[in-house]
This record gives sequence, structure tokens and C-alpha cells, in this order.
Amino acid sequence: MITTTETGVTLEVNGVRRDLRLDNRCTLLDALREQLALTGAKKGCNHGQCGACTVLLDGRRVNSCLVLAVTADGCSVTTVEGLAADGDLHPLQQAFLDHDAFQCGFCTPGQLCSAVGLLAEAEAAGEVLDGPAVRERMSGNLCRCGAYPHIVRAVVETTS
Repeated sequence: MITTTETGVTLEVNGVRRDLRLDNRCTLLDALREQLALTGAKKGCNHGQCGACTVLLDGRRVNSCLVLAVTADGCSVTTVEGLAADGDLHPLQQAFLDHDAFQCGFCTPGQLCSAVGLLAEAEAAGEVLDGPAVRERMSGNLCRCGAYPHIVRAVVETTS
């Protein structure tokens, strides 16, 4: 007989405190998608290789498919649904629209969260980002449609 253990987990998701009771094996991605109905982060490879599930955990970008939800207890999580504020798109969301930085859109939520994280990382380090630097820092986020040039332009424009 297999038994599972559940644990109480408190997360601040997109600015809202959420108290959950989760199986200890539940990933952050599954908690977001299945328990909180936040389906922006996608389950792509489920091995941390594609970046479709990227969210911000305490402001740092993570592959949510690799994070056990219980380890995020007490943390702040920002998903693509939480990037816009007061009905206004985040500047990166607007730049993605302006530069047509998506085709099918499957990777877009992860790309956006990753880009928000990399901009914060660069700002904290006092770095200026150009195209090659953005490509390097976004290398963990795959786009099967090949919208990379548009994504890079959108991110670089947002840094200016």
C-alpha cells in the first residue's frame, strides 16, 4: 500500500496569499496549474530543459517543474498572470506584442518571466544588455517556432 503525505504550504502568488494542502511530491508547476488554476506556466518537457514553466520565485527565475512546492513554502511566486499591473501590461509584455515575439505562444509565458528575471539580474549587477547577452541569458528558454530574433529585440528594447 502506497501512502502519500500532505503538507500545508503558504505561497504568495501574484501578490495574493494562498494556503494550500499539497502532496509532498507536488511540483510548484502542478500546484500553480492544478490547485490554483493558473495555467500560464506550461508543462513542456517536465525535466527543466525547455523553460516553458519558468516563473519568478522570490524574484529569481526558476523552472517550476523542478521545484517541489513544499520547498517554496513562505515564498513569493510571480507567474505570467501577475506581470500586468492595474490593467496595464508589463513593459515586456507590450514589447513582445510590438515586436511580434511569439508565434504559437506556448513558450511565451516562460519567455516573459525569464526576461523579467534577467532584467532584474542585469540591473542588480549594473550590466547593460545587448543582443548577445540577452541570447545567452535566455538560452534556457526554447522556442520551437523560432521567434528568437523578435524575443531578443523585445528584451533589448525594454532595457533601453
